[in-house]
Amino acid sequence: MPGPKERDLEATRVALRGWLGSKLPGAEKLEISELSGPSATGFSSDTLLFDASYDIDGESKQERLVARLEPRGFTLFPFNDVSIQYRAMQALRKTDVPVPRMRWLETNQEMLGSAFYVMDRVEGVPVTDTPPYHIGGWVSELGEADQARLWWNGLDALCAIHRLDWRALGFQFLQGPDGVDPLTRQLDEYESYFRWAVKDPARYAVIQRGLAWLRQHAPAGEPVGLCWGDSRPSNQMFRDLECVAVLDWEMVRLGNPLQDVAWWIAIDRCLSEGIGVPRLPGLPTADQTLAHWSAATGLSADHFEYYEALAFLKFSVIMARLGLQMKHYEVAPEDSQMDVSNLASFLLERSLDGATAVV
Repeated sequence: MPGPKERDLEATRVALRGWLGSKLPGAEKLEISELSGPSATGFSSDTLLFDASYDIDGESKQERLVARLEPRGFTLFPFNDVSIQYRAMQALRKTDVPVPRMRWLETNQEMLGSAFYVMDRVEGVPVTDTPPYHIGGWVSELGEADQARLWWNGLDALCAIHRLDWRALGFQFLQGPDGVDPLTRQLDEYESYFRWAVKDPARYAVIQRGLAWLRQHAPAGEPVGLCWGDSRPSNQMFRDLECVAVLDWEMVRLGNPLQDVAWWIAIDRCLSEGIGVPRLPGLPTADQTLAHWSAATGLSADHFEYYEALAFLKFSVIMARLGLQMKHYEVAPEDSQMDVSNLASFLLERSLDGATAVV
């Protein structure tokens, strides 16, 4: 996607080389490769891939690195803080959740035009969602047994997150200061996000209906655990069908971990049912997925219907903003209705039409 201003990759490379030198005292002959990855702000973050080589203490070093920058311009989210992502993944390095080694955090925006962090690059391949994996890409070419193996391995990485003791790991920084329960806080945040994201809230009747239903039927006394937030195979790296990295922690929060597996299932539905194509034949069903998750975590799948509706609501708000973002950068025509009618809003409406009362 075009951004507000094309990034000058060579100027960025020079600035990044100087900055990296300050982080590697004693390093000599420091060089970094040409930068690859998106040259400007993408849907949510700006990611730059590069290699660094240098000599230190008589040894030659070669490192493959990734820089993740806060986005600029017409952004997808109203609040972006790479330090939260950095802190989350740094804490998770002490666990069995596969995350990259975090190297440095830079909050001075003058360095590269945005705050950013640098982490090791994990060798592997992501699951594509452009095109959706149900209709193209390497996952669609796998046999049914391997499709199932990929799904279970990705889900097991999610289960590992949900088994963690978030307090012992120091995730208190995700708690709000006012004592509001995590679900109420999340509904407040997404209603505020919705009002920020769109020009005319009245155009988005299904989102407003969803917000009202979720408020009315919010379950009380929910368990609190660490939630990845954007839990889907496309945010994981795989090698030999094993999940070797869990990435993209922009939406990390505390709450009932059921919301993560609901998001996992809901996004899969959006990429199949939401666009009118069948699921890959080897992928487990939603019921099988929930049963596996509950057995692996010891957590209840009660109120799944509620959290799946919440997932569709959240994704509908994101898609509304994304549709406006694409029109802003002239990727979509001005008369496009994608912000109002899309794979997420379709399933949100279907979910609400078939919902039963949840208390």
